[in-house]
Amino acid sequence: MSFFKRVLSTLTGIILFCLLCVIGLVVIGLIAGSGSSETVQVKPNSVLNLKLDFPIKDYAGKVEFKQYSFLNESKKNGLFNIIDAINYAATDNNIKGISIDNNFVDAGVTQIKALRGALLKFKESGKFVVAYADVFSQKDYYLSSVADTIFINPAGMMEFKGLYSERLYFKDFQEKSGVKMEVVRLGKYKSAVEPFLTNEMSDNNREQITVFLNSLWNDMKQDISLSRNVSVEKLNVIADSLLARNPKLAKTSGLVDKIAYHDEYVNGIKKAIGVKVKEELESVSILDYSKYASTKIKDYSAKDRIAVIYAQGNIIYGEGDENSVGQGAMNKSLKKARENDKVKAVVLRINSPGGSALASELIWREIELTKKVKPVIVSMGDLAASGGYYIASNANKIIAEPSTITGSIGVFGMLPNGKQLSENMGINAEQVVTNKNAVTYSFFEPLNEEQRAFIKEGIIDIYDLFSTRVADGRNLTREEVETIAQGRVWTGADAISIGLVDELGGLDLALKRAAEAAGIEKYRINEFPVFEKDLDKMLRKFGLVKAKETILEEELGSENYKMLKEIKAMTEKKGVQLLFPFSTEIK
Repeated sequence: MSFFKRVLSTLTGIILFCLLCVIGLVVIGLIAGSGSSETVQVKPNSVLNLKLDFPIKDYAGKVEFKQYSFLNESKKNGLFNIIDAINYAATDNNIKGISIDNNFVDAGVTQIKALRGALLKFKESGKFVVAYADVFSQKDYYLSSVADTIFINPAGMMEFKGLYSERLYFKDFQEKSGVKMEVVRLGKYKSAVEPFLTNEMSDNNREQITVFLNSLWNDMKQDISLSRNVSVEKLNVIADSLLARNPKLAKTSGLVDKIAYHDEYVNGIKKAIGVKVKEELESVSILDYSKYASTKIKDYSAKDRIAVIYAQGNIIYGEGDENSVGQGAMNKSLKKARENDKVKAVVLRINSPGGSALASELIWREIELTKKVKPVIVSMGDLAASGGYYIASNANKIIAEPSTITGSIGVFGMLPNGKQLSENMGINAEQVVTNKNAVTYSFFEPLNEEQRAFIKEGIIDIYDLFSTRVADGRNLTREEVETIAQGRVWTGADAISIGLVDELGGLDLALKRAAEAAGIEKYRINEFPVFEKDLDKMLRKFGLVKAKETILEEELGSENYKMLKEIKAMTEKKGVQLLFPFSTEIK
């Protein structure tokens, strides 16, 4: 009898738990739904606070939960949501100016350039842009340099010293750990796998990094020079001699205007808009204002549409998500745009270092099908290299920013080998086969010459296909492609002279070219992909992944954890890769 009581109580507990979960989900949905539907009320005489201390993606993303539609989400904190908000603020009588306040901006150079462009356009309205920082990083200053007046804290610091990029090399680490990478590559500049082959940077890799860093730095200096009325030559002297390392030097060098505390900065804004010092300054955050502006700028009178499809992150074989490009989500988006009669053109916004060769080819094919029906224009962000360029090459037109990193037409294959590790641990692997080449790869055995030859054959085939795609898409000969390929990286400014890019500009120019190609003037934008989520799967692993990552980072330290993630990411890559050749972190 007691057994049946225990069973009944257990069943009752399970039923109650399920009911509580459902109620909890409904409550979460109601909270999320109410939060997303409510927008901030912008009061008269307000200042827009452009604080960008969160990771900025080109596309914030749209998420749909099939089972629980009340959890669907369409964020408005993407790069172009922010730019739309800045543009709308120029016409909003309640917004008197923009404050760039203590940023620590988390964005790429090309993204910052796009934001600067929006701020320059905002200033044409006659409204002010001011900036303040306790500490100016180079990216922060690049954005803030567009301001009418730049403030720095008397005890603050400023970084203006030029750019650098750092690469970790793991050859000795492999020898010590017993795990080494079996590498086959094509392209003398294809240095994504170089850290596993040597302990030093090759001359070819150093050459291309030097070229693209100088190109980025020159572009930044030109923009700063125009905004601050300081010559490029003087900016170089300031960087070389660190003549802006403290507030007094920064002001003497002409990079900032005023040395002041934050309360003095705020009081200065109040004075500019006629608010008394003792009164509260009305301000609205860019995140809140982006949601608000999105409800104001929709134009439902336009029947024609242009689909903007975002490809951001590494290219993987699979569905993809907000942080990765998978042929699943991409091809669904291209197919929807192609089959929708209201969509007259497609703009493919690429911000990707590449990745899976197979997924890149599958996306290329879907673009080919779409291009037969309606024009496809590519807009390149910070990075559209290797597999990112593979998919771009099939567009009717390619538009890049001067600071875009592109090209990297090359291929590599890489497999981890743990032979030495297993021997060190007293493990011996033995294989039994039915055919000569049944073992094409084993983690516990090094590649033999025949296996390596088969892999190289596959890589040659993909490199040949990649080169053909570029030649056909860009109307170049194979010989011309070969001179600019070999895994070489180019900036957008350099790529235009060698035929890899058609024009320099941002997403706005790409939309203009798409409208021209489609023969339309008035249109609405439809954004893709829409990512489908399975809440049940998410709940099963809720909290575990985050907890594991947090513990590892705390134990190892942020720099060691970053190195571990980089090694792990490289060892997890499957199949032949079309990947950007080095870390994109620029300091």
